[in-house]
Amino acid sequence: MLKLLRVPEKLFSLVMWLVSLAFAAFLIGLGGKIIGDLPRLETTLAVDQFVNDPAALAVLRRDAQRLEREQRDLNDRRAQAQLSFNNAGNAYRAAQAQYRNWISTRTATTDLKQDPEVIRRTEELDVLKRREREAQVTVEDVDQKLLDTAQTISRHRLSEADMMKAAQSAFQRALFKQELRVFGARLALTLPLLLVAAWLIAKKRKSQYWPLMRGFVLFAAFTFFFELVPYLPSYGGYVRYGVGIVLTAIAGHYVIKAMQRYLAKRKEVEAQNEAQRRQSLRYEDALKKMAASVCPGCERPIQTTGQAPANFCVHCGMTLFDHCGKCETRKNIFFQYCPTCGAGAKGAVPA
Repeated sequence: MLKLLRVPEKLFSLVMWLVSLAFAAFLIGLGGKIIGDLPRLETTLAVDQFVNDPAALAVLRRDAQRLEREQRDLNDRRAQAQLSFNNAGNAYRAAQAQYRNWISTRTATTDLKQDPEVIRRTEELDVLKRREREAQVTVEDVDQKLLDTAQTISRHRLSEADMMKAAQSAFQRALFKQELRVFGARLALTLPLLLVAAWLIAKKRKSQYWPLMRGFVLFAAFTFFFELVPYLPSYGGYVRYGVGIVLTAIAGHYVIKAMQRYLAKRKEVEAQNEAQRRQSLRYEDALKKMAASVCPGCERPIQTTGQAPANFCVHCGMTLFDHCGKCETRKNIFFQYCPTCGAGAKGAVPA
């Protein structure tokens, strides 16, 4: 469409779009500040708020945290006890191997003087074995405490899970009500903007202040899609899809009505003679449709057969091209002047 306008008109149209966008941007910024400065409508909800016995839940969590700290300490103690047990076992096995080697030598020599030494070495092995067993008992005690602690923590967690599960339904109901309140507040702010924008589109599109009004329409559209739609409540998807169905049905109704009006209008236009149809056309619209190879009269594609020029519309019979009365150049019938000789055209649509 801009190609058919004069250069100043093109610049003016671009400037007006910039004005619309700038106006919309400032309105969006102001709206964001207003929404941001409004008092918070609701506080953040948590499942804990709907537990029947909050004190018992707090005790469970506190005990669980204490037991988890004890469990970490027991794990450290077990690591130390296991290390001591391993060292005692290694010492016993080393001494036992030495004793076996020595006893083999003593048996070979059969020296009776070494009998006290046998007794001493045997007692040393007994001492090492007792130390190994003591270390093993320490590890077993720590393992038992770890098992008891883990089972107690598990019971606490199961009790906590049961309490949270019992509070879940109340939490979901409260959350849904909060979503409805937030959506209602945003709808109360957004709906008047949408109604005003719809009224402007329907009644003020030809106004000289339309660029500013268009900016307001863009602001209302931004508010709808970014401030209202994301806050549509979704109760199992029913609300969100229900709103979508209603909006789609409304939009479809108006689109169908608009198409019916368009078809009725085209039928009335096609019933007129060519002179009447030509007088009802705007100059810029006719040139735009001709440039797109569309008949301005019936808005169907311009068609021809073979190499024959399409001087007439094959659908409605409207004249599309004629010849200049002065130089006989074939030209668009909607041109006001011949592009070859500049002679004025007869019957052209006035600009």
